[in-house]
Amino acid sequence: MTTEQDFSASPRRVLTIDGGGIKGVFPAAFLADLESELDQPLASYFDLIVGTSTGGIIALGIGLGIPAADILRFYEEKGPAIFKGSKRVGPLKQLVTAKYDPAPLKSALEEVFGNLRLGESSTRLVIPALNLSTGQVNVFKTAHHERFERDYKMLAVDVAMATAAAPTYFPTHRLTNGVPLVDGGMWANNPMGTAAVEAIGLLEWAKGDVELLGVGCTEAPANFAAGRARHHGLANYWAKRIVKVFMSGQSSSSIGSAILLLGHDHVVRVSPSVDERKYTLDGIEGIPELRALGADQARTQLPLLRKRFFAAPAAPFDPVRKLEDEEATR
Repeated sequence: MTTEQDFSASPRRVLTIDGGGIKGVFPAAFLADLESELDQPLASYFDLIVGTSTGGIIALGIGLGIPAADILRFYEEKGPAIFKGSKRVGPLKQLVTAKYDPAPLKSALEEVFGNLRLGESSTRLVIPALNLSTGQVNVFKTAHHERFERDYKMLAVDVAMATAAAPTYFPTHRLTNGVPLVDGGMWANNPMGTAAVEAIGLLEWAKGDVELLGVGCTEAPANFAAGRARHHGLANYWAKRIVKVFMSGQSSSSIGSAILLLGHDHVVRVSPSVDERKYTLDGIEGIPELRALGADQARTQLPLLRKRFFAAPAAPFDPVRKLEDEEATR
């Protein structure tokens, strides 16, 4: 029988999942295939899961006990309606309003999460968003520290809608108190650095005792033709590339921060490199290939990951505050 002493001797294990719209099919498929080969649910192997945007939806699902295969099915079945059937405006109006109606996304998330709340997660969760009123980061967290007094009461649907409200794709998501939130990908699309800061800085886990698995939504090689770029302005060069430059720089910085804080030998990144024209944030035609790519990566990666991340379950998560305690005091 596993003892508390056994848990304390084990390294802390962290999972992060990038943002990427419908490209979330890749991490969903990767994790679903991994979970099918494990003895217990995926969440039971991790002490902390951090996910941004589409990765935030996946992280919430895993933490709330939804099988990864069901999360993958969510993308396959609901993705086309969210990113195709819900187009709300023509090309010209897209200049002044969001490309997609958020109603199909919210309806799909309600089917999956129902009335589940963040505090029902079986592991620590960190889900980034951005507050448009203040320009400051807004990070939803389970009650894994004394300072976190309110987020655990949040509906999972609200958290998911906030972290996935990608500017130009979906409108700003407003909480019931009116706070306007947008996609956490604006500052932490790759949340590996965010996770490392949480683990070392807040939870005070020791460097060398934390293993981090970062799963992306595929990546495209950076090729910005710097020599030509310096002669071009916003309209004829940077308009089509500025987001890619930003995302590439943020991801590189995030990986570097994680390596610095945790140690190079304690960080694993799974995000295959593909042609930048192959998959897009709302490219539903790529769903079958992304699923196949995720399954293939799981097949090759599991033998390498099993000993580091899946040899035994993590210690049970005991939050500082619990929903049942909140209800008992009412």
